[in-house]
Amino acid sequence: MIFAGLPLAELAAIFGAVGLGVAVLYVLKLRRRVVAVPFAPLWERILRDKEATSLFSKLKRLLSLFMQLALLALLVLALGDPRAAESLVRGRTIVVLMDASASMQATDVTPSRLSVAKDEVRKMIRGLGGADRMLVAQMDAMVTPLGPMTGDTSALERELGEVAPTDARADFPRALRFATDVLRDADRPEVIVVSDGALGPASDAAGAVHLGDAKLSYVRVGKEGQNVGITEFSVRRYPLDKGRYEVMFELTNTGARVEDVELQLLGDGALVDITKLRLQPGERLPRFYPQLSGASRTLEAKIARVDGTHDDLAADDHAFALLPERRRARVLVVTAGNAYLEAALLLDEYLDVTQVPPAGYAAAVVAHPWDAVVFDGVTPAEMPKANALYLDPRGPGSPVKVKEALKSPGFDRLDRRHPALRFTALDDVNIAAGHRLEPGEGDKVLGASNDGAAPILVAGSRGGYKFVAVGFDVRDSDLPLRPAWPLFVLDCIDWFDDEDARYLSSFRTGEVWRIPVPASVAAATVAWPDGSTRAVAVHEGRAVMLGEHSGFYRVSYRSPEPGGPEGGTTFAANLLDPAESAIASQDRLFVDGKDAGETSPFHLGVRREIWMYLLLAAALLTALEWATYHRRVTV
Repeated sequence: MIFAGLPLAELAAIFGAVGLGVAVLYVLKLRRRVVAVPFAPLWERILRDKEATSLFSKLKRLLSLFMQLALLALLVLALGDPRAAESLVRGRTIVVLMDASASMQATDVTPSRLSVAKDEVRKMIRGLGGADRMLVAQMDAMVTPLGPMTGDTSALERELGEVAPTDARADFPRALRFATDVLRDADRPEVIVVSDGALGPASDAAGAVHLGDAKLSYVRVGKEGQNVGITEFSVRRYPLDKGRYEVMFELTNTGARVEDVELQLLGDGALVDITKLRLQPGERLPRFYPQLSGASRTLEAKIARVDGTHDDLAADDHAFALLPERRRARVLVVTAGNAYLEAALLLDEYLDVTQVPPAGYAAAVVAHPWDAVVFDGVTPAEMPKANALYLDPRGPGSPVKVKEALKSPGFDRLDRRHPALRFTALDDVNIAAGHRLEPGEGDKVLGASNDGAAPILVAGSRGGYKFVAVGFDVRDSDLPLRPAWPLFVLDCIDWFDDEDARYLSSFRTGEVWRIPVPASVAAATVAWPDGSTRAVAVHEGRAVMLGEHSGFYRVSYRSPEPGGPEGGTTFAANLLDPAESAIASQDRLFVDGKDAGETSPFHLGVRREIWMYLLLAAALLTALEWATYHRRVTV
């Protein structure tokens, strides 16, 4: 027996000093109160009773003394916190990593894998020894300790109740590194992973995780699950008809049997399309839906079994996307007359086009803020404070230097990855004449003639504004007779606005999201899919948050400056993770080249904190002494 509290010598000194005082109080002679009574026979009876019971009275007083000394001994021993010697030496230090990833929402066990996992950890908590300590951490895209390292079972059970599932993959290497840091230099370190085992390799960019001398245990949760999930989902508008859009998605059957499912597409909450599909075991089925309409902003996809039953994981049966907002762009066209250019700009109903002759440019350019300016054979002395498309630029005001004339140039080389050339085919465009353009530093050559030696299509930026320069008059070519002509003009305007570069139909859960907000905004509030709101940090014009749940979100902001911007933006998030959709539980878990073993036994209700029982005995003895005193047994 070892005393974890006060040492034995101090306990003996305390007991001796206080016990001596108790004994002195009991040894003192009892002084009886003198009471005058006039009846002599009564005194004779009292004297006779006193002679008969004098020995018994002394015994009663000694019994009371022994009870008081026993009570004192119990209290003093409790101060010493006595424990078995092996309990102080062999106490376990345990970090429990609770998997709260999307696959733990599976219902192949009742009521869910996460609920069963909590029950397993609860048994461990209630079976902790008096010298054991435990820390419970939630493992998902991050690792979150739910409390300090402690042996307080009630606190651990409260922390366990805070574990909640997320729609994200578990970052297993990060969780293991956290556990090894916590257990460094601890007695009998142990890491217990409570999971379905779908965690991936225990390595990351920093390399493989090494556990050192910590023991690794694995508690498996779940069975072989049957699941069909949406693993890809994206949507985009057509550049020439923004009232229509196309959808791409992928379904994955991770189970071992054939599945018949029904796919529903909903636009702004209304049914747009419904399709029945059959997936073979392990099949990944991509689908592409062109020329859809009927949705203005939101698009949702839902899958369900045709027979009306549910698979084992609902988190990947629903996907969300946002269509790009259809914003009107203000375009100024400076031209002496070009029917081909006018026709191309008429194809997009979301362009507000203002056409002026070259003489009216100076007044028009300062009248409104323009999203884009198109110069058709006109080059002003200075570049406008706006994005600009130059068709056959000339003179010192050109954003690039115009060099020698070219006869019959062609597009021998093209930068097809640039946004201004999307959906275009310029390889066989016939051009009668043009000029070589000399790009500046940082400019990109989008198209060049003479095997790339003579640039005739250049893009770049000047003073923070973008430009595209075309080194020939389009009327001296057959480009306006091709579908590539209006696509090129509209792609340039879209690139100026940077709409597609900023746009994502949805984010993926498990990643850090950076949502654009005005630069002057210092804080933002996010409305989550469940209706709750939270404040998020803003850094360099981005609202930054870790994405853990799928659905539609709303970011609201207000500038602290008077008259500053205020408003909000909406975005969507999805799981879209084939690894999480594959919910089959794993029998074994490997880390650092070792197979995780089983947990050491936890015995329900076993505790070695003897001081609690000593205090309980002291309380019972106090109650007994009180009862005997009032029954006049010990007085």
